[in-house]
Amino acid sequence: MNLPEYRVAVSRKEHFNAAHRLHNPDWSAEQNEKVFGKCNNPNYHGHNYDLIVQVTGVPSKETGYVIDTKELSSLIKHHILDKFDHKNLNLDTTEFKSLNPSAENIAITIFQILRPLIKPEFELKIKLYETERNFVEFPA
Repeated sequence: MNLPEYRVAVSRKEHFNAAHRLHNPDWSAEQNEKVFGKCNNPNYHGHNYDLIVQVTGVPSKETGYVIDTKELSSLIKHHILDKFDHKNLNLDTTEFKSLNPSAENIAITIFQILRPLIKPEFELKIKLYETERNFVEFPA
């Protein structure tokens, strides 16, 4: 049976732990404290992030897959988890040496890392949970 060319979203959920500090070096200590509060702790603080990577496209006629979830899992592990898990994002990663590691910037960075690795005909969306109740999506 031939199916019409429906678009399907395939998602992979992963988890990583990382520390960070939200801080703008151009601001005073008072302004950083006012804007970022506890997230500006000079000794950093950590989150248990949940990451959902969604790839949307038309399933292959040969495999029935949009993307092989084993391949997607491997891309996330090698290019994201190995880089960010159990790291201090401000100190241990090149991506956040001069970029404030807010949830928004982390999601955009993950998108920028993975986008060239996913076929261009597929849409890519990143959903990053910083807590159970706070999450960001990119692109919006």
